[in-house]
Amino acid sequence: MAKNFILEQIKIEFKGKPYFTRESILAFYRQFDPNLNESTFRWRLYYLKSKRIITPISQNLFTLNYKPDFNPDISDIEIIISKTEKQFPGIKYCIWSTKAISEFMLHIPGKFMTILEAEKDAIEPLYEYLKTQYYNNVYIQPGEKEIERYIFESERPIVLQSLISKTPTRKIGKIYTITLEKLIVDLFCDKNLFIAFQGAELVHIINNTYQRYSINLTTLFHYARRRGKEADLKNYLAEKTDISKIIIYDKA
Repeated sequence: MAKNFILEQIKIEFKGKPYFTRESILAFYRQFDPNLNESTFRWRLYYLKSKRIITPISQNLFTLNYKPDFNPDISDIEIIISKTEKQFPGIKYCIWSTKAISEFMLHIPGKFMTILEAEKDAIEPLYEYLKTQYYNNVYIQPGEKEIERYIFESERPIVLQSLISKTPTRKIGKIYTITLEKLIVDLFCDKNLFIAFQGAELVHIINNTYQRYSINLTTLFHYARRRGKEADLKNYLAEKTDISKIIIYDKA
């Protein structure tokens, strides 16, 4: 049967549904091909996702409602990382500015931080190098008192942290930066560092990110698990945000 016909039928079948399951897509295909095996179905599922006909929103749930990917502004951090990569070629890192959160906020702060995460062994050399490049407000994994006494009063501080393995990042141009999945988890976990984004503001941020952009909750919860906060974050999202509990607690 013609591929285009099938694609149009998928749009008709699932139109108006906020989400639908992997099993329902499989059942749809088997109307036309009763002997469809799992391997072939996985390829068809991959094709639907690659063409943005369906979008995964959790491990077992999909939607037809296309949302764009989040592309944070990296203009303020390009010069920092271009210098860093020349000095430390091949370094694994993720860099972003809290300015990227502004579009989701109700109350926008007057100051922003740059967060640079890198391999643990590279943190001290990075610190020393940035100091030689006249970046004076650089801090290594600051504690609560250091955050209160120095970072909040600094102009354009740079915070160095260890990069957690399997951190979800994305590449914009030549720069590895934050994803919305990582952003949400980090804001939830690092309450002292991101104190300006807590309380009702965090709820506002999460709801706005979810409404405007594509977020894969499977990726989000995998990263939260790496940080030991998966259950806490799921409960928080279910109790505080507009995200459906069915999506939050979805299991394949």
